[in-house]
Amino acid sequence: MKRMTAFRAAIEAAPIVPVLTIHDVAHAAPLAEALAKGGLTAVEVTLRTPAALEAIRIMSEAQKDLLVGAGTIISEGDVDAALKAGSDFLVTPGTSPLLLDALSSHDGVILPGVATASEAMARFDEGYGVMKFFPAEAAGGAKFLKSLAGPLPHMDFMPTGGITPENARDYLSLPNVIAVGGSWLATKDEIARGDWAAITEKAKDAVKIGRGG
Repeated sequence: MKRMTAFRAAIEAAPIVPVLTIHDVAHAAPLAEALAKGGLTAVEVTLRTPAALEAIRIMSEAQKDLLVGAGTIISEGDVDAALKAGSDFLVTPGTSPLLLDALSSHDGVILPGVATASEAMARFDEGYGVMKFFPAEAAGGAKFLKSLAGPLPHMDFMPTGGITPENARDYLSLPNVIAVGGSWLATKDEIARGDWAAITEKAKDAVKIGRGG
């Protein structure tokens, strides 16, 4: 797994992280190429399909400079499998006691999911300085995160869930948001028909959003 300094450096260059659901491992390499060609530096592959773990391996090998993380980590088995697949970082939707125990033995990049101030404070006390805010829009959106920046300025977030090209800037303008995760960059239909050119163009547009363009 990568260290947090490497993760922060990568997403600083392109602070929008595609959240990908991959059903066919044959799509992994060209998808990684399309996103990297568009200028993105990190992706999250959700562990929601049988193809996910192999897709992580393939994407990591196909694009050496692309950080490939595993999302939807919800159990100790997910943690072990994702690490064996070569994941550069782990992302969870939430944090149960058993999952926290499984995560505690790893010192790589882990973004635990939180949805409240109390959860964020608890995760920070456990050593996590960067957290996934999920589900972002449903849990209060950019206004909620803005309200946390005052009392909790030492915590950073990567909001995911309901993020779109239209509202991404609202999040990225906040001092406690280091990146946003979004599924719009590579939809199920685009991946299925292999529309890599369209995905590359959306990646380029995302990079512009990330840079304030």
